[in-house]
Amino acid sequence: MPSPAPSTLARNRAAALLAWYDRHARRLPWRIGPEARKAGNRPEPYRVWLSEIMLQQTTVAAVGPYFQRFVERWPAVADLAAAETDHVMQEWAGLGYYSRARNLKRCAEIVATEYQGRFPQTAAALTELPGIGAYTAAAIASIAFDEAAAVVDGNVERVVTRLERIATPLPKAKAEVRAVVAEMTPTERPGCFAQAMMDLGATICTPKRPACAICPLTEDCNARIEGDQGLYPVKAPKKEKPTRTGTAYVAVRSDGALLLRRRAEKGLLGGMAEVPNEGWSTKDGSGEADGPPLRADWGKLSAPVRHTFTHFHLVLDVYRARVGRDIAAPADAWWSPTDRLDGEALPTVMRKVIAAALKTD
Repeated sequence: MPSPAPSTLARNRAAALLAWYDRHARRLPWRIGPEARKAGNRPEPYRVWLSEIMLQQTTVAAVGPYFQRFVERWPAVADLAAAETDHVMQEWAGLGYYSRARNLKRCAEIVATEYQGRFPQTAAALTELPGIGAYTAAAIASIAFDEAAAVVDGNVERVVTRLERIATPLPKAKAEVRAVVAEMTPTERPGCFAQAMMDLGATICTPKRPACAICPLTEDCNARIEGDQGLYPVKAPKKEKPTRTGTAYVAVRSDGALLLRRRAEKGLLGGMAEVPNEGWSTKDGSGEADGPPLRADWGKLSAPVRHTFTHFHLVLDVYRARVGRDIAAPADAWWSPTDRLDGEALPTVMRKVIAAALKTD
């Protein structure tokens, strides 16, 4: 059954937004500008996909340098597919949500081998690939292939809930928001429309003090008319995050090398490097009390290291020991020279632990 024709209001909103985007589009390294797009140029699907994966739960400002390093090192999907997984994880370190990096590598391998290096061109087909959910698939299909897919991220949710004064709390309101976006999305230039909605939320319809006076949709925004923009989007109360505790061991060899090991491929921070630690990866801390990795004179740091993940806070007691250069690493570990630490795939929490241990020197 064909979709119903968009209302006059939806068409007018889309036209106003595209006109605004043509003048004020953000210049981003993965984006084709509106003038180039009108001239018939299309963005490289690989770059669109890579940027969208990186932008999941991460800011544009944070992603920029990572994106540039990735495309310089692996300029095409085939290059990324052929890369060593360790190298991909090393370049990703600091972006967080490390399962995204593992899925990124798997997706590149599938596209390179099963799709001859060409990404599927529809949102439905894209969702079959690792790491690509409904939003990411819609964004890639819209921006790279001009499919009129409803693209809804956090910025778009904020814009739409204000436009329509949607009182249903998020995330329950997602279906209502998607329906509004689907009606507004034009069949011509849907990719530019999707990016325009994102840009509007990022630069004009901001969480606090939205710049309604210069918004292209201000005349049709119900929240602006009622003067209660700050009430939207309505969000369900957040659950309090639990706190987990554990112990980390930083062994420093006499030449400055640090003892590292690799986490299991599955689970939190899967496949990343770490200093030996125990007691926090599972909710109850069971089955992980192996003790120090080496026999040494371990000293406890005066203050623990604190880190917050998406679903819990972490407090780690840190122990440090200095050992001789002749001490062999355990079978599941290795000594990493200080000048190579930047190249190790260490997540942020482990870099905090190492920094705290070395700071006492």
